[in-house]
Amino acid sequence: MTKKLTLHNDVQQISKLADFVDAIAEEASIDPSLAMSLNLALEEAVTNVVMYAYPAGEEGDVDIVAALSDGSLLFTISDKGIPFDPTKKEDADITLGVEERQIGGLGIFLVRQLMDTVEYERKDGYNILTMKKKL
Repeated sequence: MTKKLTLHNDVQQISKLADFVDAIAEEASIDPSLAMSLNLALEEAVTNVVMYAYPAGEEGDVDIVAALSDGSLLFTISDKGIPFDPTKKEDADITLGVEERQIGGLGIFLVRQLMDTVEYERKDGYNILTMKKKL
């Protein structure tokens, strides 16, 4: 099974992710609680692309491909935006209070917690983030 979704860099497009994940979960018979976690991880990663990959006022797309194989679900998120490797970002220090914590980084932290592997590469002008979850 492979499914693809293309979104424009508009935050209103992010709502389409839930239906995308629901369709995958139904087809792959994924437990609803796991589907909710997958949706959250995907939403965090895609929101970062939509909000930050392209300079203000520049239109761009983000492609999301989901593939089920060998008992794992693989999400590949790609865009032609500014090069950015979220895997190089240090985890947010969640032991600090909200007032002491730096802004940002919680989404990436959450994605790492919810997925089994998170990998990044820059290839042919594309940011490519691959997230894998064993089922």
